[in-house]
Amino acid sequence: MPSSDDRKAPYHAFHFVIEIDGIQRGGFRECTGLDSSNTVIPYREGNDPLTPRKLVGLQNYNNITLKWGSSDDRELWNWRKKVVDGKTERKNGSVVLLDEAGQEKVRWNFKMGWPTSWTGPALTATATDVAIESLVIAHEGVDRP
Repeated sequence: MPSSDDRKAPYHAFHFVIEIDGIQRGGFRECTGLDSSNTVIPYREGNDPLTPRKLVGLQNYNNITLKWGSSDDRELWNWRKKVVDGKTERKNGSVVLLDEAGQEKVRWNFKMGWPTSWTGPALTATATDVAIESLVIAHEGVDRP
């Protein structure tokens, strides 16, 4: 029986940075969309039983959404602006999960990403919340090396 010292503790989800070909930032509030799935294709030949076989279809990757507090840093905005101007620049990037000491623990790499949308902060004169921007990145695959 393994001892309690052999047990792997899960990492906290709050300490991560984003690296995108030349853009390295911390301070993101949220990162979602690190997933992959395959389409299921039901298939049945004429003499098969009434239950279809389930074949593997196309690989799908959801878009990655990043949220962060607005600041005067314009790197992500400038990347999105290139798409708006018809000069789409695809970039590879990583979402890197860190431990409490700031050491890398897990890395998810995405490839051929480009920003599909940017959302500015919701501004309210009576609020005290941080102004949050978001960027959605379409990509062609996630890997965990």
